[in-house]
Amino acid sequence: MVTAESGAITARYRETDGERLLEFEADGESAAIAQNIEGYAMLKVRPTADGDELERYYGFEMALDHAAELLGVAPKELPVPEEAADMGM
Repeated sequence: MVTAESGAITARYRETDGERLLEFEADGESAAIAQNIEGYAMLKVRPTADGDELERYYGFEMALDHAAELLGVAPKELPVPEEAADMGM
């Protein structure tokens, strides 16, 4: 697991057997972006890593926008660990 922080926002990137996961936490709120382990499928935005899918996106920037909305912050405030920077199609 790799962690990045920016202000009150913490990002955690990890890989499971089936997914790449980028999880965000800020002020008691959370959001997660998931992609298949091969790294070529659409991104799924969820309220938590194990939560139900809210929306799918091709682009990482759009997924980050949605995650930021769930956290109530601006997308530019989200710290993205280098290992997760290539998520999206």
